[in-house]
Amino acid sequence: MSIRPDPTFHATPRLAMEAEPEKLAYTLLLSPDFSQPDALAVVDLDPKSPKFGQVISTLVMSEKGDEFHHFGWNACSSSLSPLTGHAFLERRYLIIPGLRSSRIYIVDTKPDPRHPKIHRVIEPDEVFRKTGYSRPHTIHCGPEGIYVSTLGGAGPDGTDGPPGIFIMDCQTFDVIGRWEIERGPQDKHYDFWWNLPRDYMVSSEWALPPQFENGIVPEQLLANKYGHRLHFWDLRARKHVQVIDLGENHQMALEVRPAHDPAKQYGFVGVVVDTTNLEGSIWTWWREGAEFHCRKTATIPPEAADPKDLPPLLQGFKAVPPLITDIDLSLDDRFLYVSCWGTGEMRQYDVSDPMQPKLTGSVHVGGITRKTPHPNGKPYAGGPQMVEISRDGKRVYWTNSLYSTWDEQFYPGGVPSAMVKADVGAMGGLTLDAGFWPEFPAGYRAHQIRLEGGDCSTESFCYPSV
Repeated sequence: MSIRPDPTFHATPRLAMEAEPEKLAYTLLLSPDFSQPDALAVVDLDPKSPKFGQVISTLVMSEKGDEFHHFGWNACSSSLSPLTGHAFLERRYLIIPGLRSSRIYIVDTKPDPRHPKIHRVIEPDEVFRKTGYSRPHTIHCGPEGIYVSTLGGAGPDGTDGPPGIFIMDCQTFDVIGRWEIERGPQDKHYDFWWNLPRDYMVSSEWALPPQFENGIVPEQLLANKYGHRLHFWDLRARKHVQVIDLGENHQMALEVRPAHDPAKQYGFVGVVVDTTNLEGSIWTWWREGAEFHCRKTATIPPEAADPKDLPPLLQGFKAVPPLITDIDLSLDDRFLYVSCWGTGEMRQYDVSDPMQPKLTGSVHVGGITRKTPHPNGKPYAGGPQMVEISRDGKRVYWTNSLYSTWDEQFYPGGVPSAMVKADVGAMGGLTLDAGFWPEFPAGYRAHQIRLEGGDCSTESFCYPSV
C-alpha cells in the first residue's frame, strides 16, 4: 500500500499516453518439453542504456510443466474507479498462471524491477477447491480485485462443468471464488474485458481442454466445434445478458479489445479462421441502448502454397491461413494491430472509424512458408504472435510462440524464442528495428509481454479522455 496513488495509474487513456516511456519489458518464457521450469525474462527497453535490447535477468520458476501463456498486473489504472477502487494500491506484482498446471505465481517487481522475485505460489488445489475451475488464462486488474479467466472446468480433463472467471484478492492474492452469478449459455472461454463506467463485460471462446492441450484436433475444427460466440455480461450483477454467434464457420473467436476511452461503446475481436475459405477476420462489436451488435469489418485471405512446403496439417488445403492469434489496440483507439501467425505478417489498421478499418501498415517476419528473416539477417521461426504496444503508441513489440503443442503442428521445425520491436510512423506504417534482438536462454519459447508501467492490453480506464 502507498499513501498516494501509484504514479503509473492514469485517469484517462490520453494521460497514460503522455507518461514516461517504458524502460523494461517482462516476457514469459515456456519450456515446450517441460524439461525445465518456465521463466520470466526482463528485457531492457531504454534506448539510452548500454544494454538496450538485451535480457537483463531471468527468473526461473520453482516447478516444471506450468506452460506459461498470459499474465497481468495486480493493479492498474482501474484502481482509480470512483466506485470501488483501491486508489492506494501499487502496480508491483505480476500474476502469472500456468495454463497447463493451474498453478499461479505471484512475482514481486520491487524493490528492483530489473530483478524480480517470487513472492508467493498458489498451488492448483486452491484454485480447484475454491472455484471448480482449471487452466487459468487471462488476468485483468479490476477495481475490486484480480479477475482470472479459465479455459477448463473441474475434473482431470477440465470438462466437468464449464470454465469461467474467478476473483483473487489484490492484496493477499488469496483465491476468493467464482465471479458468475448467472452464467447463461456460456460453456467455453478465452478472453474477457470490459467498459467499467458502462458496467458491462465481453468474453470470447476458444475451446475446451481436450480440443487444445494435445494440439488442434482437425476433425473438431472442420466440424466447427471450436468457439464462435461473444458473450456480454452485466458487470455489477455478474449476470450473462446476451450472446452473439458469429457463425459456426468462424472458428476460435479469441482476443477482445474494447475501446480504451470508456465514452466509446465498441470494440474488436479477432477470429482465427473461417473453415469455408481459410480467411482470418476482424469483427467490430458495439452497443445501442441495451442491445449489443457485431459485424465482420475486415478479412485477411490465405496464401496459396505448394503442399511440399506445408506441415502435414495444411497440405490438403494447399494454402497457408493467416491464423489471427492476437490483436491489440493503441491507447488513442486509432490503430489496431493484427498478428497473422500463419503467414508471418503483422498488420496495422487505422480504426478511427471502427466500422471501416483501413490497412495502413504491414511487415513480414517468419511465416510457415515465407520464412522471412529478421532485418538483422537472423531466422525468425514461427510468426508474429503476442503483440504489445507502448502507451504512447510509437513502438510495437511481439513474440513468436502460440502454444507448445500447436507450435509443433504448424512449425514442426521448432519455434526458438524471439521478440522483436517495430517503430510506428506518425501517419501509420511499421518498420522493424534491426538492432533489437534479445537473446533468450536456450530451450525456451517466448509468449506474452508486459511493459513496465502498464501497456495497451492491461490498462482499464474509468474516465474519458479530454
